[in-house]
Amino acid sequence: MSQKAERPVLSGQRIKTRKRDEREKYDPTGFRDAVIAGLEKTGGDLDQIAKFLVSAGNKLDYRRYGEVLFDILIAGGLLVPGGSISQDGEKPRTNYCIFEAPEDMEAMRNHEQVFVNLMRRFKYLEKMFEEEMKKVLVFIKGFTPSERIKLARMTALLLCNGSVPPNVLLVLNNEHLIKDGIALDFLVELFVTFKQEKGMQSLIQALKKGGLESKLMDFFPPNKRTEENFKQVFLEKDLTEIIKLHKAQASQEAKRELQQTLIDDINDEKPHSEITADIKEFAQKANIPEHEIIVIIWSTVMSLGEWNKKEELVTEQAVRHLKGYCPLMQSFTSTDRAELALIQKVQDFCYENMNFMKAFQKIILLFYKTEVLSEEIILRWYKDSHSSKGKMHFLEQMKKFVEWLQSAEEESESDEEQKNGE
Repeated sequence: MSQKAERPVLSGQRIKTRKRDEREKYDPTGFRDAVIAGLEKTGGDLDQIAKFLVSAGNKLDYRRYGEVLFDILIAGGLLVPGGSISQDGEKPRTNYCIFEAPEDMEAMRNHEQVFVNLMRRFKYLEKMFEEEMKKVLVFIKGFTPSERIKLARMTALLLCNGSVPPNVLLVLNNEHLIKDGIALDFLVELFVTFKQEKGMQSLIQALKKGGLESKLMDFFPPNKRTEENFKQVFLEKDLTEIIKLHKAQASQEAKRELQQTLIDDINDEKPHSEITADIKEFAQKANIPEHEIIVIIWSTVMSLGEWNKKEELVTEQAVRHLKGYCPLMQSFTSTDRAELALIQKVQDFCYENMNFMKAFQKIILLFYKTEVLSEEIILRWYKDSHSSKGKMHFLEQMKKFVEWLQSAEEESESDEEQKNGE
């Protein structure tokens, strides 16, 4: 089958392309000029700016130049790496932007509405705005102190209304922003504003949602990463809840490390005397109290067991498993509070792991015989210090043993009275 011969083409002939095949040249400067020209006509009236931006969205390509649009609304012009404004063109910058607005919160809230209305009208801008905020936050070293304050306050408002997620703040964990204290100052200003707008509890929730609650110390310059410094910075701004959050996170991290130390010691088959010494040394450094240590020991020891799925076999298996750890546990139940914490933890564990529901009484009896738990604490637990989880079931299990303890206690008191009488 013969192929169709190609037609000759004259040398230098220009091949005409269809219009739909042409790719429009990327022209952020032209887009900027069009937006700035429109903003200038509003005279800075924010209502007029909002109306202009909505109507311009039907003519200007926001999908392609969304980042440029937000550069203008935040900084007044095209941002280039480092945070400076591109000076190309006759009118490279407008004064109708956040950086040229007054610092007061009323002005910031009015500007906030411009962004809210814009993204409400053009939903596709939401994701672009999130990426824009990450970029702008990385540039904060290139902004003036006043511009950073305005940006921090505006960012707080945008976090409060959900326009951007709190994880955008993670980009501030950047060496060149941290070493001079710029990232920290920015965050402190943001936290203060957020607290004023939505309260401390909402701020704490936002930090947790954004994954910042365990990283707060990372934003301090390396030479200022001390607990005293941390406390001082946030106390000065009446952000005591941030200090509490940091302490709680540090405590959780220390407990995880303690648990790992215990697992490593057990796997290395260290004697209980060495394990006890290791735990006490770590707990003293990390300031972990005994009633929390004993709960960690219980949870760790129980996590190392491979439990039978048959309820009737689990009880004896648990008693055999725990018997080897009683000397270790006894070293960390020297206070009433630690003993009570342990018995309550055992109750919760047995309730939450249904196969252990019938094992509770045997475990407590083992702890009593090995002097991990005293009769006084068992009686106190039975009387009014038990957990509400499976309460009636476990009290019924313990009834006969408690009655035996009480009768033994009464006999002991009677013998004591007789001796005194003689």
